[in-house]
Amino acid sequence: MIIDKINLNNLKEREEVTDFLKKFELQYDASVDYTIVARDNNEVIATASKGKNVVKCFAIDNRYQGEGISTQLLTNLINKMFDEGYFHSMVFTKYSNKELFRGMGYKEVAHTDKVILMEMGNKSIDKTLDKLIKKYDIDISKKRAMIVMNCNPFTLGHQYLIEKVARENDEVLVFIVEEDRSAFPFKVRYELVKKGTEHLKNVKVINGTEYIISSATFPNYFLRKEDDSLIEYTKLDASICGQQFGKKLNIVKRYVGEEPYCKVTNTYNEALKEILPKYGMELEIVPRKEIEDKAISASYVRELLKEENYQEIKKLVPQTTYEFLLSPQGKEIGEKLKASNSPH
Repeated sequence: MIIDKINLNNLKEREEVTDFLKKFELQYDASVDYTIVARDNNEVIATASKGKNVVKCFAIDNRYQGEGISTQLLTNLINKMFDEGYFHSMVFTKYSNKELFRGMGYKEVAHTDKVILMEMGNKSIDKTLDKLIKKYDIDISKKRAMIVMNCNPFTLGHQYLIEKVARENDEVLVFIVEEDRSAFPFKVRYELVKKGTEHLKNVKVINGTEYIISSATFPNYFLRKEDDSLIEYTKLDASICGQQFGKKLNIVKRYVGEEPYCKVTNTYNEALKEILPKYGMELEIVPRKEIEDKAISASYVRELLKEENYQEIKKLVPQTTYEFLLSPQGKEIGEKLKASNSPH
């Protein structure tokens, strides 16, 4: 038996892995950046991949299970992660693989009936939540509400939703998606929300961590893919929200904006509606704020930014966002959007 690294630019080699994974009802994930296979007599008998610090697309031929191949594959991936500076790894895998990874030192973050997210290394969800409690001075004896937002960029629609939640609850935690896969970098998005909500004294703007809408928990959010894996990713992300954030931060209600345009976000809302009540968290879907009979959307603001239509943008964003968009950094983002024609 030999272990081979796959050339991701070689279509034939990628197809070999894709075909092998299909036998296990698994799809080859587009976010993968490193793949290895184990071969016996040149036939693929096992494979594992990673995307940044997340182990994915893991499968072993039943005839070879129990022979230590999984340990060899995983050791190879973890060494690769170490070389790239990742000392905390996650694995997104079928729930039936739970014991195999537990035996290698991984601990559960959350699961659905089909998939599980596990982690190992110098970080953990428990440590992360403890840090948030300390950093943002969260009194866990109080009940509170939460919102998760990308804010790419922060619009009057986002502000309207936060203001509504602030009126209806004693305290609100607004988690800003931390993954830097959007046109506006995380630091910019975070600051725009902070500035746009300064008048709301019961609102805390918080970094979303790698456990809420990240490439580990919900890659489809960034890829805007509507495939079979979408439902499992949405359910997993919803389970992490209820099982971990809800329980540990005493969050009893989550608010989301209604989604008239994007099927991925709409599917996510449906998963939240199904799963959060299992963890004692209520979900409220709020109709989007409209201007001139059209729901305000960040994607429309980005389109206007490409066209440099600041007059129209001014109607859709708070003054603080508008001032940023007119700044050199804001205009630079507009130029990049024009050049890339990026949907995000």
